Amino acid sequence: MTTVPERQPVADPFQGHVLKVRDTYLLVREALQAGELVASGTLVVRYGVQYLGKPQLAIVPGLIVLDYGEMLRGEEAWEFLLKRSNLYPRADVLGYRSDGEDDMIPVKWLDIAQPSHVLVYAEASATQPLAQVHALIAASVEGIAPRLLDALPHYPTLNDWQAAYDG
Repeated sequence: MTTVPERQPVADPFQGHVLKVRDTYLLVREALQAGELVASGTLVVRYGVQYLGKPQLAIVPGLIVLDYGEMLRGEEAWEFLLKRSNLYPRADVLGYRSDGEDDMIPVKWLDIAQPSHVLVYAEASATQPLAQVHALIAASVEGIAPRLLDALPHYPTLNDWQAAYDG
């Protein structure tokens, strides 16, 4: 009998704040006197893959089970999902959805072509995200995880984001 390993979603730490401005959640490195402060401190950023035909939902992969029984988690699972999952459409993805619900879904029902949902959690053990963020506001990106920089548009200031948002 095969032992099922514990789930291990890909996550990046972020020191900063989640700010809500005009119904949009932003990841902010330095404290700002604008919008509504949702969370502060050392936060956990995870990445969700959007459901096919349900853009409001995404799953944060914690474990992937391939057709022939191999199980992947962490970085290996994330890389597989983004780069090789088309070879295994019946593989199952186990994880927590962006609404906090536990789920298991075949790869073929995920929209890998869409950008990842960037979800922020209060701590590593949390399964319910605080918010789905849509941009990073940081004067300097030094020390920020490359995956996070790839997943979110970056603006040096809130004014830069507002100019782009309003434009």
